[in-house]
Amino acid sequence: MLGIITDGTTAFVILLGAAILDYLVGDPPQWLHPVQVMGWIIDNYCRLIWARNWGKIAEKIAGILLVILLIGITVSSVVTLILLTQIWHRNLALILQIILLASCFAGRSLHRAAMAVLTPLNSGDLPQARQILSQYVGRDTAHLDRAEILRAVLETVSENATDGVMAPLFYALLGAFLEQSPAVWALGYKAVSTLDSMVGYRTPPYTHLGWASARLDDVLTWLPCRLVVVTIGFLSGKPLYVWRICGRDAPFDPSPNSGWSECCYAAALGVQLGGLNTYGGVVKIKPKLGESHREITPAVIKQALTLTRWCFLIWLGLGLLFLGILPG
Repeated sequence: MLGIITDGTTAFVILLGAAILDYLVGDPPQWLHPVQVMGWIIDNYCRLIWARNWGKIAEKIAGILLVILLIGITVSSVVTLILLTQIWHRNLALILQIILLASCFAGRSLHRAAMAVLTPLNSGDLPQARQILSQYVGRDTAHLDRAEILRAVLETVSENATDGVMAPLFYALLGAFLEQSPAVWALGYKAVSTLDSMVGYRTPPYTHLGWASARLDDVLTWLPCRLVVVTIGFLSGKPLYVWRICGRDAPFDPSPNSGWSECCYAAALGVQLGGLNTYGGVVKIKPKLGESHREITPAVIKQALTLTRWCFLIWLGLGLLFLGILPG
């Protein structure tokens, strides 16, 4: 991710500008998003590999090459684009980096998705709420009742708070501290996150081809996820309780990160997540996370979104503070 040296002042402007842009605009649906390009590359690569019917070892090697290929294409393309824009005008390159980094922050998009489901749900239109929910979750939604819809929304909000909002910010800040472009580092992480969301499954046909993507995402998301747990714990006013509940329940989740992310929100909000889900007609039981002190309501989901926003602002504020203190 070398190639674009960024001083503290420039990084400060990029980070703050991207945060404001995401808050005000989010991801306009009519714009081409970097993740769409990544998805096209991943999809075509997978089709190419599966057409050859290779064995387990060959598919695992192909999975490693997929990770290297996508990260390499993403980072080199972004670096080249920024450098070419700098030749034209330095301020234009700055604006470009703000836009690229804003595309990595899914704060407004996450809020918009949750509200898109809650709006018809609050008016009693369950079929519409189920249909919209199906666009955001992998589980079957056709027969979910109101309580299950609310649980699905909260699980999506709490899981994506880490890999969709906080982890990209973590790597953007890390890049800035290393005097590199925050946008390049965040998009590098986004490439790994996209790989995991598309092929990082233990079930066929992704079992072997996606294992490298899943493992790398687990590693890169581990630290940001634990920092989210700590931050949400302090925001809830009961950090020791949140950490204790996460330590008790989260290890039972198959993912080393999503269980912790969901559990910290469940503990902070006093609700319970997990239970029976259906995927493609196959019933799966997810471990229970948290304690059911109250029901999941639209108000609880809005509180979760507020916690994420405050978590983001705290990390961003501390990051900008340190960038302001550091020389350069």
